[in-house]
Amino acid sequence: MMRWICGVLVMLLALPAHAAAGEQEVILAVQGGVLHGTLSLPAVEGRGPVVLLHAGSGPTDRDGNSAALPGRNDSLRMVADALARAGIATLRYDKRGVGASALPGVREADLRLDHYIDDATAWLRQLRADPRFSRIVMAGHSEGAQIAAVACEKAPADACILIAGAGSGVDDILRTQLKPRLPAELYAQNERILLALKRGEQVEDVPPALLALYRPSVQPYLISSLKVDPRAAVAALRMPVLMVQGTTDLQVSVADAQALSAAAPKAKLVIVPGMNHVLKLAGGDLAQQLPSYGDPELPLAPALVDAVTAFVQGH
Repeated sequence: MMRWICGVLVMLLALPAHAAAGEQEVILAVQGGVLHGTLSLPAVEGRGPVVLLHAGSGPTDRDGNSAALPGRNDSLRMVADALARAGIATLRYDKRGVGASALPGVREADLRLDHYIDDATAWLRQLRADPRFSRIVMAGHSEGAQIAAVACEKAPADACILIAGAGSGVDDILRTQLKPRLPAELYAQNERILLALKRGEQVEDVPPALLALYRPSVQPYLISSLKVDPRAAVAALRMPVLMVQGTTDLQVSVADAQALSAAAPKAKLVIVPGMNHVLKLAGGDLAQQLPSYGDPELPLAPALVDAVTAFVQGH
């Protein structure tokens, strides 16, 4: 869960007024360093929409690839390419502490969810100031969906897209995932830790079996994450919202999407049959899913591209 140290955001590097179609490296200066991103411009004339893409949790880069996993899936790069073919610009970027945005002196203990939200808000505002773009849309994947829901209201954006977004808080997600896997005594310890973190209190006595999840350096980030309820965040949005969820996603379920949808009844919900967490078509068991996490040749689920394209063009 690499994030970054507290800091005030500065400005995006000025972009040329009439850039050619293709990809350009852009930066956002922040206290202590810069964040790096890729602006994809379609081969179209005149002003058009732009989508800010935000990756999921952990060391996941602008292209959707995680340093914690072997190989590349290139899911977000492929989303950007598909939207460019449809005449839609995108900006995707490496988060604080990830990829080209690795900042000097970054410590895990200094990182907060709020920093990611502030970063996304700053990118949105800079895109708003760019005269080449007519509408600003944010699309977040997985944890990025939660970040997008908050940032879209703060900026604000013209529309918001939540892809594979969790339908409950981090504490409830951990409870659901761990209850069938932990013995009763260890699950009781897990509950004790979660309740303390929810109160904003760090926990010193973490059982060794739970240290990977609740090591001292990651607890501040978890505390900040527990302050955000994804359902409340999406309910607060007043712009058009699209939610997209795959049926073979092993990390986020259709029930999550339905919970988000219930919190924002005016939002459009699209369920994509056979789409997994990295936005590829794959079977429902782990053995069938694994190749999609490390094969950039596998295409995106077509229904995802169709839903996102139609939503951006329609709003």
